[in-house]
Amino acid sequence: MESPTGIGEKMGVNVRQGGFTLIELLVVMVLIALLLTIAAPRYFGSLEKSKETVLRQNLSLTREALDKYYGDTGKYPDSLEVLVNKRYLRGLPIDPITESTSTWVIVSPEDQDKGGVFDIKSGAPGNASNGTAYRDW
Repeated sequence: MESPTGIGEKMGVNVRQGGFTLIELLVVMVLIALLLTIAAPRYFGSLEKSKETVLRQNLSLTREALDKYYGDTGKYPDSLEVLVNKRYLRGLPIDPITESTSTWVIVSPEDQDKGGVFDIKSGAPGNASNGTAYRDW
């Protein structure tokens, strides 16, 4: 294909057609890889931190619902489903670490006549970023 001006061919210079060289593509790939090595650890760290924040919030809201139920009825619910059925919670909270509603550890009150669910704790294995075990929250 000829150059629009025809100057390149007259001077013996090869006119370059559009496109990228292999070196240019490699430089771009190296830059993208470098940026990913910086961003990826921050992303995964913030992902874990957000899961821990959601777990703390779910525990707090469920404990608050347990206290309200106790204040209204004088006893604790027999199960977490009672809180949902009586509209103290919209749904069973999800443990974001285990991604399940069935891993909650139920703590019963000392007096068994006062119900079945005094408190809940996470059933997730492992430790949080601050070193405490999830099961102790």
